[in-house]
Amino acid sequence: MSLISTLARLEAVESGRAQPTATVRHRHLSDRPLVFVPLTTAGEAGAPLGALVGTDPGEPVLLVVAQPRDRDLRAQFLAELAEVFLPHLERYAERVEPAERSETDPESGKRVKVEAELCADAPQVIVPSRAGVEYLRLLGRSMRFRRTADEDPENPYPAPPRVPLLGRWFTHYGERARVPGSSLLAAATDLLNRHWATGQSSLEDQHLGALLAWIDPAGGVPGAEAALRAGTARDEEGQLLCPPAGPATDPAFDNRLLAPAMERFDRARRMLQAAEDGASADDLLGELHRAEREVRRLVAGQLLPTWRAVWRALELLRALPEGSRVADRWTRDRWSFTTHRDRVRAGEPPQPRHDDAVTAARKLAARETAQARLDAQEALDDPLVMAGFRLSGEAFAGEVLDVEMAWSESKRPSPRPLVRLRTDDRPHLEERTRAYRSLDGRPQTAEVAGVEEDGTLVLRVLDRMGRGREPAAGSVPEKGDRISWTLFAHDQRGGPKLPDPEETPWTHGGPPRTDAESPDAVTPEDLL
Repeated sequence: MSLISTLARLEAVESGRAQPTATVRHRHLSDRPLVFVPLTTAGEAGAPLGALVGTDPGEPVLLVVAQPRDRDLRAQFLAELAEVFLPHLERYAERVEPAERSETDPESGKRVKVEAELCADAPQVIVPSRAGVEYLRLLGRSMRFRRTADEDPENPYPAPPRVPLLGRWFTHYGERARVPGSSLLAAATDLLNRHWATGQSSLEDQHLGALLAWIDPAGGVPGAEAALRAGTARDEEGQLLCPPAGPATDPAFDNRLLAPAMERFDRARRMLQAAEDGASADDLLGELHRAEREVRRLVAGQLLPTWRAVWRALELLRALPEGSRVADRWTRDRWSFTTHRDRVRAGEPPQPRHDDAVTAARKLAARETAQARLDAQEALDDPLVMAGFRLSGEAFAGEVLDVEMAWSESKRPSPRPLVRLRTDDRPHLEERTRAYRSLDGRPQTAEVAGVEEDGTLVLRVLDRMGRGREPAAGSVPEKGDRISWTLFAHDQRGGPKLPDPEETPWTHGGPPRTDAESPDAVTPEDLL
């Protein structure tokens, strides 16, 4: 946690209201995001109980599993979920625009630009909290390996036709959510926590109702009091006024309301199956429908408060202006969406259960690079974020006192102007330490040439000045300019070159198997 965040939390405790930690919005928000509020069954990991999903805050689609222990009803829930998600994803997959991307030439090994097709936009999915992101990943893992009746006619429990495809998309979205700065799948609590600091713990910040109570309290109630009420207040029946939908349910709701309603549903089904004549069957069918509607009503009551809270959170976030470099990160999300669309269309198999050594190393390196890029871009977009780096000695800002032209000592001298800078910050500087500033959206590098007795910094500018003997116009700071410099690079280079997966050494598991489910082959050296 940065010093700025710590100070903001202390101010939130003192003032009773959440304090901003950003002046701009650092995450992309689509015009019509797909909001997904899931609910799971207590005591059975991954068993869906219900969900609200949709792009219109006034018209959510309610999906409910009246008896989560029934395999057929759970399969029906997943099929209905696929019928909501997949048409939405496919609409974005059809709208494309021409683009260029960098690829490695197999002959020369160099990076070259090639013409490609990029989706004009990508569908954004918003869930209430970080637990919702993990639940979506769990659903993807449970669905993508399922076999349909066409693929496996002998399967006694075939998956509905589109469920495995939805599992592949859920897995992709879940993996993309692990990339720092990605907005393809986002939790409302994480979006709010990035832009506001509350006076409660980070664990309590994952309760969307309590988080909104700090950021947008009603009636001037102090944040701590409003958050406590959002998290613990109950009605006369002992039910939470603000159900968490986390996606776990409240035990009081399970024991007092949901369990009796499901028991009535089960009893109605058993009686219908045992009916001896048509007249009694009609009456029992009506009883079954009433029991099912009661379960749906109870589940909807648990989901609707969280559904409204997610849309309220999006309204608060839209009030912030978007950072200038957010669009660049969203373009990377669009490339991710387009690449997965192409893999699905090419008929590639689903993602493996476990990554091989090379793939895992590449993912880790990509996420580390994305984190460093995100930190730099947020600091350049937001002076409040930059202030945190200035306090920690990783950046400094100052006024240019004067500029002395100088040139490199080479056969073709290049400009190396010396900039004298006055700053009140205390950066961690040594001789020849590199510093960077943003010049027309690109980083310009300088090195510390010295520190004078009065604390004035002398920087030698090294690049972004053109190829002539005289610097290009606007490429050198001028007297009176106030400039922010960072001690970290703005553009992160990729990690070390990794071997192809087929060339994975035996120390790291050897080449990946084509069938992720098959065991290692038995060799004569095996001792049974």
